[in-house]
Amino acid sequence: MNTLEKIQAAAQASQILPSTAENLQSWLKAGLPEWALASIDELVAHQAWAELNDRFYRYLEFGTGGMRGRTIGVVSTKAETGQLGPQGTPEHAAVGCNVLNDFTLIRATVGLFRYTHDYLAKAGRAELPKLVIAHDVRHFSRHFCELAASAWTKLGGTAYIFEGPRSTPQLSFSVRYLKAHAGVVITASHNPPHDNGFKAYFEDGGQVVPPHDTSIVAEVNKVSLDQLGQFLSKELVRVITLGRTADDAYLEVAAKALLDPSVFRKAKIKIAFTNIHGTGGVASVPLLLHAGAEVHEVSEQVAFDPRFPTVKSPNPENAEALSKAVALAEANGLDLVVATDPDCDRMGCAVRNREGKMELLTGNQIGAMLAEYRISKYKELGWIPKDGVASAVLIKTFVTSPLQDAIGRGHGVKVINTLTGFKWIAAKIRGYEEQLKAKLLADKGIAIDYDATPFESRAKLLQDYSTFYLFGGEESYGYLGNDYVRDKDGNAACLMFAELCAWVKSRGMAVTEYLDDIYLRYGFYLEGVINIYYEGASGAAKIKRILDTYRSAPPKIFGDVAVTKFQDFGREQVFDADGEKIPSQDLYFVTLANGYSFAARGSGTEPKMKFYLFAHAKAASAAELKTVKAQVKTELDRVRALIEAEAKTRAEG
Repeated sequence: MNTLEKIQAAAQASQILPSTAENLQSWLKAGLPEWALASIDELVAHQAWAELNDRFYRYLEFGTGGMRGRTIGVVSTKAETGQLGPQGTPEHAAVGCNVLNDFTLIRATVGLFRYTHDYLAKAGRAELPKLVIAHDVRHFSRHFCELAASAWTKLGGTAYIFEGPRSTPQLSFSVRYLKAHAGVVITASHNPPHDNGFKAYFEDGGQVVPPHDTSIVAEVNKVSLDQLGQFLSKELVRVITLGRTADDAYLEVAAKALLDPSVFRKAKIKIAFTNIHGTGGVASVPLLLHAGAEVHEVSEQVAFDPRFPTVKSPNPENAEALSKAVALAEANGLDLVVATDPDCDRMGCAVRNREGKMELLTGNQIGAMLAEYRISKYKELGWIPKDGVASAVLIKTFVTSPLQDAIGRGHGVKVINTLTGFKWIAAKIRGYEEQLKAKLLADKGIAIDYDATPFESRAKLLQDYSTFYLFGGEESYGYLGNDYVRDKDGNAACLMFAELCAWVKSRGMAVTEYLDDIYLRYGFYLEGVINIYYEGASGAAKIKRILDTYRSAPPKIFGDVAVTKFQDFGREQVFDADGEKIPSQDLYFVTLANGYSFAARGSGTEPKMKFYLFAHAKAASAAELKTVKAQVKTELDRVRALIEAEAKTRAEG
């Protein structure tokens, strides 16, 4: 039997899914390059049916923010591996419609171009679609970047790329800086080394949101296999490479995340920094050095490396990823550890506690301290009234600690909760910008150049005519200090947290003592996360089963703890503090009789089910706080185990 006949026989024997067989047959007839056909032949010959199912059971979903998936298969073929690159990169990305490769990347690029072109035409804007692309250090990232840029210019647009790996926040800024119409980052953030991704941005510098997102998805889905061949070869003659000027422009605005530069003169802060082999060192280190910090880099992790060989996972949320930086800090008596993920939109850290030991902080703790410090500092500097103001806002996601809600309320400022994903925070910022422009034009006849307006002047105008963005963050170690960038910014986060630590040190305190002061003021808050991973086609079905059964049969009790409220964001109408409706999503909030709560959702970027747990208790004194912490942790751990076990039962049906 030939390959096609073997596929048909495997489908009849239920060894592969009907959709897998259909997609494989389409790909075999699509005039693929020889290496791609050889790869399919090899997998079929070895009866690698599970691998073929995972690669071909669907088209890699171009979701509302882009797509992310494997570029290297669980089972790799000789045709794909070919001549390995110096850092272990195969010659070709894995063939398939459910993996990120030349075919699925071009499909996404063509769809994004067509939507952007139509959007400009409908708006009466006689402009060529302009795209900026950044990439991280992953396998195929540079190749995918150049391939997307080449395809964009072949379609008639203008494409900009950077000289080398650059961070996600720099891309976000550069879209606005270059007045581009769209942006792309080739990254899989902190995913395992075998993954890569395509993250799409629009002209405001934020990731795509309604109404653009679903329309872009529709355009991507219209692109057929037979339209891809003309774009498989790279032509870079018309692609523009950005130089030092673009880097300096980003560094200038990232430095504006500092509110009080004088604190670095009052207390010399010593930092252990690791970019975990990613892009963080390109901007974070210069920013910290320029501010006056003493920076010690983890030498074993400085070099770009798609294998991330010194860590189990390049995720600054994980203690193991920070272990070398912590060791460096301990050996040299440094004050602070900061670490960034491969595309440098996230930052994790460890601080020296009162006992002199390095202590890891959670994303919720970091965000809460930054919120408290920065709002207090804005008041001290006279940028907002001392009693607060309703036209200044702290923005967070629903699954970020409610401690930040308490901080915002305590300071008399507005708090907005959004869906998970920084694009929703960016969308709120864009709305405040557009409101200011519209009101100034209507009331004063002034057409303001928003980005050119000095930040302090902009802050006052926003408070008078719209809403001034103070700070935003999400529990997954993402923070944004101002609106020059429209995505979470690991570079600026390093700078902001170093400022906070220098200020705390100047007061003779440990950072953990500052955190305890926050707890005594607002209450002790503790959070937990449950991640349940399910890979491949069968895993996707299990995640869907959990989500579906939460809706059709909501949980009633966990052990001896009853459910007192169940909120379904997919069925109920939920509004934020501005009165704007929250988009429908498979997100569930469950409130328990003991006052704890949790949220459940499927991850938008990884094959997993996520649960976010929240606990809260008051402590009347510093002496009582230690006991309260222990009691809350014990109870939260007990509830966590019950929730996880119940979810796994639902997954199996």
